[in-house]
Amino acid sequence: MTWSHWEISPFITSVFFILGVLTLFWVSQNWLITFLNTHYQRVNESIINDWYGLVYMLVFVFGMQALIVGQADAWIFMNFQLIALTFCGYFLNIRIANYYLYPLVLVFMIFNRSLGYWQSWGHALALLLFFTTLRTLRKRVPLQTKVGQVTLYFLTCAGFGLVLWWFMWLKFNLSWGTYWQEWGYLMIFEVLLYIYASMLSANAQLKQNLVSFANHDALTKTENFAAYTTAINYHLTASRQNGVPLTMMMFDIDHFKRVNDTYGHLAGDQILQHVTQVAETVFEANNPNIALYRTGGEEFNVLFPSYDLTEARLVAEQLFAAVNHLVVPFNGHQIQLSISVGIAQLQPEDTTPTEFYRRVDDNLYAAKKHGRMQIVAK
Repeated sequence: MTWSHWEISPFITSVFFILGVLTLFWVSQNWLITFLNTHYQRVNESIINDWYGLVYMLVFVFGMQALIVGQADAWIFMNFQLIALTFCGYFLNIRIANYYLYPLVLVFMIFNRSLGYWQSWGHALALLLFFTTLRTLRKRVPLQTKVGQVTLYFLTCAGFGLVLWWFMWLKFNLSWGTYWQEWGYLMIFEVLLYIYASMLSANAQLKQNLVSFANHDALTKTENFAAYTTAINYHLTASRQNGVPLTMMMFDIDHFKRVNDTYGHLAGDQILQHVTQVAETVFEANNPNIALYRTGGEEFNVLFPSYDLTEARLVAEQLFAAVNHLVVPFNGHQIQLSISVGIAQLQPEDTTPTEFYRRVDDNLYAAKKHGRMQIVAK
C-alpha cells in the first residue's frame, strides 16, 4: 500500500478518519481543560466545551471543503460535515445562540460559492433545522428510556439525512443509486458516532465523578481538604506572581462536641449541612470566586482571592451575623449556633501554605480562647 496505490476501500478509510477526528477532539479538549485548570483556577468547562467544539468542527468542515470548492463533486464530503453537525448539536450539546449560527451558514455558502443556487438555500435551511432539532432532543424532550432516546436520535438523523441529500441530488444531478448509497453511509456513520461518542462520554462522566468524589466532602457537598490543598498552592503562587492580595478565613462551630454529646451525631451532621448552606449563600452573593472548604470535623477554611484583610472581614461579618442568628430544629429541640472566626492576609513571610495556614489558625485559636463567637483578624 503506497500513496498512489491504496487497497482499502474509501468507506473503511472514512470510518477510521471520522473516529480519528473525534479522538483528536477529545484528547485536545482534555489537554486544553487540564492546561487552563492548572494555570487558571475554576475555569468554566462548559464554555470551553461550547467554543472549542464549535471552532474545532468549523476548522474541520471548512478545511475539507476547501479541497473541492467549485468542483463538480463538491458534495463528496457532505457526510463528514453532517457528522460534525451531529456531534456538535447532540453529543457536545453546544449552548450557543442561533443568531451566532446563521452567519456561519451564510459564510459557508459564500465560501462554497453556492449563493446562486436555490437548492443550496434549501439545504442551508434544512441544516439549521437539523441542528436545532438535535439540540432540542438533547435538552428539552423528556426521554424515559434509553430505547426512546436512541430511536428519536436515529429517526431525526435519518429524516434530515434524506432531505439534505435530496437537495444535493437536485443540485448535482446525482443518480438515485448514489443518493441511496450516500444516505446509507450517513446512517452507518451516525451509528458509529452514537456508539463511540456514548463510550467516550461515559468514560468522561466516570472520570468527572471520581474527581468530584475525591475533592468534595460527602456530608456537606462542599470541597474538602484535598481540594483546599490544590487551591491554596495555586492561589499562593498566583498572588506572588501577580502582586494581588490573598486572604484566608478559618471558622468552626462553637461547642460542636457538646452538641454531638447532647443531641447525637445526626444533629451534628444536620448542623454542618445548615452552616454550609448558609456560608455558600453568603459567599455566592458576594463573589462566586470565594471558595469554601471543609478541612476538619467542624472546621472550615475560606479563600478570598484578590481580597485584602479589610475586604474579607466585611464578608466574614456577613457570615458571622447569619450563622449566629441560625437556629437548627432537631427532634423538637431548637439548637442555637455560633461560630468563631480567624482571618489573615498573606504576608511576605508566609513562604509556604503551611505558614499561612498556621497564622490563620492562630487567629481562630485566639477567638476561641477569648470567649468564642468572635472574629479575630490581623
